[in-house]
Amino acid sequence: MRLIGMLDSPYVRRTAIALDLLGVGFEHQSLSVFADFDRFAAINPVVKAPTLVTDDGTVLLESTLILAYAETLAVAERRLTPTDPAGLLRATRLLGLALAACEKTVQIVYETRLRPIDKQHQPWLDRVWQQLDAAYRLLEAEIGAGEGWVVAERPLLADVTIAVTWRFSRDLLGERIDPAALPRLARLSAQAEETAAFRRFPPA
Repeated sequence: MRLIGMLDSPYVRRTAIALDLLGVGFEHQSLSVFADFDRFAAINPVVKAPTLVTDDGTVLLESTLILAYAETLAVAERRLTPTDPAGLLRATRLLGLALAACEKTVQIVYETRLRPIDKQHQPWLDRVWQQLDAAYRLLEAEIGAGEGWVVAERPLLADVTIAVTWRFSRDLLGERIDPAALPRLARLSAQAEETAAFRRFPPA
């Protein structure tokens, strides 16, 4: 299988790390949706990262859907989604918050770095910042004060997504994302970044 997209995308990075943890083999092809648009379009005309090309040539998109498929390829002991209702409920709640934070970070970056200053809409940007702050405050409160992982004794998809999103926000919005104010998230991210899977797929 081939995973298409650059690791500066948190969606690509979380997919690569999760596939690695699942034990699902893949080749990573680093193509930009901007600089390599035509080459990317030849693989997936929608030009959306991440894109996964399966062994039979099927093209999948959206990281959550790609990983739902990948879970079916993994042995049970390496799957990243809890099967018990309570564990699944907690993991789903945390994933939703992390993905919301990821989406809001992307919106802020696009609005402030790609849109001309005279075209930026400050009331909308203020609202997105409010949504991002809320997502991180809730995550900070809900991941717990322990030293381990948030759902199980090993990193699951919720841990991967939280840690990747936090790193992405810190790298691109560092002036507004204060690790001292969110120490649990900062600890979890630092712990995750030290693991082999995270080291294999660093952000570009």
